[in-house]
Amino acid sequence: MADIMVVFDFDKTIMDWECDDWIVHEFGLIDLVNELLPTTPWNSLMDKMMGELHSRGKTIAEIADVLKRATMHPRIVPAIKSIHALGCELRILSDANLFYIETILNHLGIRECFSQITTNPSFVDEEKGRLRILPFHDFRSSPHGCSLCPPNLCKGAVIERVQASVSAEGKKKRFIYVGDGVGDYCPSLKLSEGDFMMPRKDYPVWDLICQNPALLKAEIHEWTDGEELERVVLRLIDAIITEEEIKSGRSISSDREMQNIVDHRCACP
Repeated sequence: MADIMVVFDFDKTIMDWECDDWIVHEFGLIDLVNELLPTTPWNSLMDKMMGELHSRGKTIAEIADVLKRATMHPRIVPAIKSIHALGCELRILSDANLFYIETILNHLGIRECFSQITTNPSFVDEEKGRLRILPFHDFRSSPHGCSLCPPNLCKGAVIERVQASVSAEGKKKRFIYVGDGVGDYCPSLKLSEGDFMMPRKDYPVWDLICQNPALLKAEIHEWTDGEELERVVLRLIDAIITEEEIKSGRSISSDREMQNIVDHRCACP
């Protein structure tokens, strides 16, 4: 088992779209969203939109069907399967919500690849038959206090808790964080030397990092699309595994053998 944890954002990282935007566009809610957005936090606004869909007679199954049509790069699922097969621990840290994420992952057949999903909680109100979306942090009663993150979720605080949990277990893990948005900047600052940050190039987190890359202790490795994400993350995993093998005294028989291993991993279906 590789002592590597790969943490993925979801929207515009695993998926091509922000799932909220996908739902808003597919159900024709854009005008109502624009009307309410100036006075309503986004997370609360999406809960209101679920109430609006319910009032229009839309079912949970119809919402799920729309989510299953959301697009993604064709190399994302193979990349996730390959990372999981290499023995890495995969987690999702997202400002979407649990219903969206689990609906899509189950549809793709990769839910079991992730040991944990940290996101805004959601549930189906069985009495009313509507989806409820709640904030991860109760920002009204106990705000998280981070100026870099939206009020409903500080991803940096989550990463710090994960790091503390790993340390309390007496383990040492190398982190690879893959993200694209403003909310992925705070956790990038929490990564340690020996970790890796993979920002999506020309997306908000990339822009923030480029303002002062020296603020990050982790190595920065950019990516642009699913194909490059797959190539970069597998290369980093391979480098970590090779480094640990060398440290532990296990020899690598030849450069050619190692290249064959890399080629095989990158070609996993």
